[in-house]
Amino acid sequence: MSRQPLRLAILEAASVLEEAGVASPRVDAELLAAHLLGVDRGRLGLVPLVDPATIDAYRAMVAQRAERIPLQYITGTSPMGEIDLAVGPGVFVPRPETELILAWALAFLERHGRPNPVVLDLCTGSGALALAIAHARPDAVVHAVELEAKALAWARRNAEARAAEGDTPIHLHQGDVTDRTLLTKLEGTVDVIVANPPYIPEGAELEPEVIEHDPHSALFGGPDGLSVIRPMVTNIARWLRIGGAVAVEHDDTNGMLVAELFEQRRVFGDVVQHPDLAGKLRFVTAHRVPTEVEANRRK
Repeated sequence: MSRQPLRLAILEAASVLEEAGVASPRVDAELLAAHLLGVDRGRLGLVPLVDPATIDAYRAMVAQRAERIPLQYITGTSPMGEIDLAVGPGVFVPRPETELILAWALAFLERHGRPNPVVLDLCTGSGALALAIAHARPDAVVHAVELEAKALAWARRNAEARAAEGDTPIHLHQGDVTDRTLLTKLEGTVDVIVANPPYIPEGAELEPEVIEHDPHSALFGGPDGLSVIRPMVTNIARWLRIGGAVAVEHDDTNGMLVAELFEQRRVFGDVVQHPDLAGKLRFVTAHRVPTEVEANRRK
């Protein structure tokens, strides 16, 4: 059978995805094609013709996406920084916005220049932030916490894959980030904490890719979106060393409230709200400062 133009197949796919309500139909059509062919999206133009079997496989993938199955579940991977992570049912799909926290954490570690920094990733999910930091900073001692067993299995799979690639192994812990007895051995030792906790207020309207596929326990943070973040701040205060810093992602409606949770505690200073790529407030950073008692001890 004759080979067929890939360009026409992509145009057809984009039309199908647009009709299905997919937010970025052409981009997704191209990413699916690139994944199937094993090439970078920018090099699709170098593959003018494909065989009918490839077209059939491509249309099957497009049909899945038209059912609003997440693109990352179909391809099986999601990027974070310079690494790709395996994802699928049972684990939260990392979002591009979280790359901003990664960039902030790496910049903080670079500026402060401590050798062998200790990093803690809370609600790690697939291990995205922890593993991306470990890849970029092989000298770091990275810990990651996840409550849900299915998500932890994905994190462990990704950690093993990155270790096989030569990255420094991370330390995975199953636990509740609001538990006052969690990781007591790390108290006062952590240089950087990053967290992408459940933060969506209950009842929020979400796209089918999110509400039907991402684990609800990774999405919703109670009626106001703060049921995890609020008690987590107390633990962050005890884990961070003086001079350490934290970044917590939050719902775009809660920037002021999350900032206030840190400002209300005397152990935090330099509280800053950060926007995402769309200009919406997306994460808060704060530094651990000495209390009066701690300052007197250091004199």
